Amino acid sequence: MTETPVWAAADWIARTQLILDSYARWTGRELQSRVGDPAEQSRRLFEADFVVVAHGTEADPILCYGNRKALELWEMDLAAFLQTPSRKTAEPVHRDERREMLERTARDGYFDDYQGVRISSTGRRFLIRKAIVWNLVDADGQPAGQAASFADWQPLEANRGLS
Repeated sequence: MTETPVWAAADWIARTQLILDSYARWTGRELQSRVGDPAEQSRRLFEADFVVVAHGTEADPILCYGNRKALELWEMDLAAFLQTPSRKTAEPVHRDERREMLERTARDGYFDDYQGVRISSTGRRFLIRKAIVWNLVDADGQPAGQAASFADWQPLEANRGLS
């Protein structure tokens, strides 16, 4: 018996549509081409060669979406990723900067050209560049979290910092 891939699950497809619809709403552009049915769009976003992550609206937001590239970068399996508070994707020293960026996004709808340092589950640090962060909004216009996408990142050597 073959296990259904995560991107083919109904709730994952719905979350993918929320991410894609919200991105288009705020930016006026598509995150990826919207060809095919929602399941095909879900597969394509999960397998994309750029990172896509999202978190919910909890008081301490939990990650609710990560595509394959995000799972590789943060060095986690999906089960662990989906239990991670999104603040833990950044080192404590960088969390105030991250919080300010998320507050600006909440106020303005989206923020593009974000740059910041993140940390994987094994402690590997990396610099992300040219990230876009946007609010997730459901069909009724209610807040549903925030998402981010980027294709530009660079590993940072321990004790070397930003270069």
